[in-house]
Amino acid sequence: MVEDNINYEYIIRYIRRTLKKSEGQLAYLERYAAENDVPISQPETIKLIELLIKISGAQRILEIGSAIGYSAIRMVNAGAKTIDTIEINPDTAEEARRNIAEADVEGRVNVICGDANEVLARLEGEYDLIFMDAAKAQYNRFFENCMRLLRTGGILISDNILYKGMTATDELVLHRKRTIVKRLRDYVDMLCSNPMLDTDILPLGDGVALSLKTGDGEGRI
Repeated sequence: MVEDNINYEYIIRYIRRTLKKSEGQLAYLERYAAENDVPISQPETIKLIELLIKISGAQRILEIGSAIGYSAIRMVNAGAKTIDTIEINPDTAEEARRNIAEADVEGRVNVICGDANEVLARLEGEYDLIFMDAAKAQYNRFFENCMRLLRTGGILISDNILYKGMTATDELVLHRKRTIVKRLRDYVDMLCSNPMLDTDILPLGDGVALSLKTGDGEGRI
């Protein structure tokens, strides 16, 4: 989905040539997503998440936005022990369950069908990593519960944060996208000003925010 990538096309092509090609079911899911306009994590973004899981040793992960289960499968394969993933669309949630079963990881991935705001409010326990990849205009509403559920030293990953570059400059903002862009800018400000988080914005894919929950307000665990 290069059209949703903020980098130059030649950079995208080069980076993707360096990544190991998917095989089997993952390759099928990538083709299916491309042919059916299903939003899944871009190759360079999911690779970053896999590396973060391996580096941090994250075991319990929460994903907001299951889609067809592609990223959950890859996160489990990267070493996560359990994943709770939320999907609002019942048909898509069922498709994710089928794909997860096909990948033989259904015992480690729990697909929860429902509105993320309602589901997040009733979840308990702490997560090592939270991957936010759902409706961008709702990120602000998800934030409070994500902070409650993320352990100190845990990582919050917010995808599509630069939204085709529109978050970064008014020159690119389409009239019909102004509300989403305003909410994303407010969300970025929220991440970067929160004393419990240490945040960096990466020009990767459609923009990724990496936030470490420090717990002391000083950028340290």
